[in-house]
Amino acid sequence: MSSAEAFARHLAGQRLRERIFRASTLAAAILLLLLLGGVVVSLLHGAWPAFDRFRLAFITQDVWNPVTNRYGALSAIYGTVVTSVLAMILALPVSFGIAVFLTELAPPWLKRPVGVAIELLAAIPSIIFGIWGLFVLAPVLQESVEPWIDGHLGKLPLVGALFQGAPYGIGFLTAGIVLAIMIIPFISAVIRDVFDTVPDVLKESGYGLGATTWEVIWKVVVPYSRSGMIGGIMLGLGRALGETMAVTFVIGNAHQISASLLAPGTTISAAIANEFTEATTPLYTSSLIALGVLLFVITFAVIAAARLMLLRLGRRGLASV
Repeated sequence: MSSAEAFARHLAGQRLRERIFRASTLAAAILLLLLLGGVVVSLLHGAWPAFDRFRLAFITQDVWNPVTNRYGALSAIYGTVVTSVLAMILALPVSFGIAVFLTELAPPWLKRPVGVAIELLAAIPSIIFGIWGLFVLAPVLQESVEPWIDGHLGKLPLVGALFQGAPYGIGFLTAGIVLAIMIIPFISAVIRDVFDTVPDVLKESGYGLGATTWEVIWKVVVPYSRSGMIGGIMLGLGRALGETMAVTFVIGNAHQISASLLAPGTTISAAIANEFTEATTPLYTSSLIALGVLLFVITFAVIAAARLMLLRLGRRGLASV
């Protein structure tokens, strides 16, 4: 075989492998879309009887009564949003501080142990957090923290209603704290990895101009890493929105809306986990599936908002160049 024939056969083999590679990646992408479409269709099919029966009232009313076959998702939506927002408020400063410490301030001998501890915390099953929250955190909050909150913060103007109520030990506050502890490892790990990608020359330039450590972090590291930081924050928010077992243990599982963070409530995922095995009527089952549809919509809306935010940040960055 001549060298020309061998080269032609080699090119033909390369083209065949390229076609196979392109076809396999396209098939994987199509399979993903088909799986997502199948999930959406299945959810809508199962939830249709509830949506057809209650229509918009399913979202606007907070009555959840299996005895009278009246179902409304407002209290579950409220609980999902409140606990997730509270978790993000508590988790973001801690996660940011951990990431800054590990990348900019920690001595070399301490970076690895703290990094491993974060990874181990992320690997703990959610049910363990729920058990810890119920048997350890809830009694502490009930006996010491919540009475102080009610007696002191409950008297504040405007925001006092958020901190008034009986010290049950379980409720929105407890669920928010447990969720914050659960999502801190995810957010801090992502932000830490993003901070590590900042070129040293940028930070050294800031220090060379006389900037302090805080100024370098806030004016150099954070602007360079903001897209990745938003991605980590959205990852944590998605985990908080969909968490089930840990929240089920500590939120109280009461279908009610209360302004107080000390009051018990429920979330969409907790309601589904608690009541799916007890759904004895088709409308009851359909209403629980409809809750799943709403959780899917909320999660999709959060992802879409994050993508829109990243797009706007990208345009601003291009405009400033």
